[in-house]
Amino acid sequence: MANDTKERILAAALEMFSKNGYAGTNIRELSASLGLVKSGVYKHYESKEAIWNALLDQMTAYYGEHFGSSEHLPPVPDSLEALTRLTMQMVNITVHDEKIVMTRKVLTQEQFRDDRARELATKHFLTGLTEIFTHIFAGMMDKGLILRDDPAMLAFAYTTPISALIHLCDREPEKTEGAIAQIEAFSRHFIATYGVK
Repeated sequence: MANDTKERILAAALEMFSKNGYAGTNIRELSASLGLVKSGVYKHYESKEAIWNALLDQMTAYYGEHFGSSEHLPPVPDSLEALTRLTMQMVNITVHDEKIVMTRKVLTQEQFRDDRARELATKHFLTGLTEIFTHIFAGMMDKGLILRDDPAMLAFAYTTPISALIHLCDREPEKTEGAIAQIEAFSRHFIATYGVK
């Protein structure tokens, strides 16, 4: 029962932080949204900062498990078409999984206030993606599927426009369908450029 309440607190906190930011979220409103009194929240977390840190831990684990990370690397695709399928699978998760969308919003807002949020934003929006795709491209080069090149530079060149389009989906949700189509077209263009014929 206690673990269930802790999970409910973190879920509500993620939603409130993603809408209002850290400063705009208070324990009284968080408690009320759960049908608890403030002491009911403080029974599980000693402060708003403790909730914040537990939430960052949970978000990091969830993101790694559902999207991927340097600790949870996806398998190297066996074909060029499989690269596009993997890319679109990752894009669909990051654009449509509400928990990941809210996580991205929280990190975008709080990266300027909180050092840990800044580090996680850099990891999730840039370096982590580059690490994942460096692994993928190095493996695809070893399989003779794409031209030999610096896999880290290819990963950076591949993920940067995709990441920019994902952020566009957050800012302007009405453009999501077009952004996803553009990502798929970009992936196919990349394959046409770097794929071994």
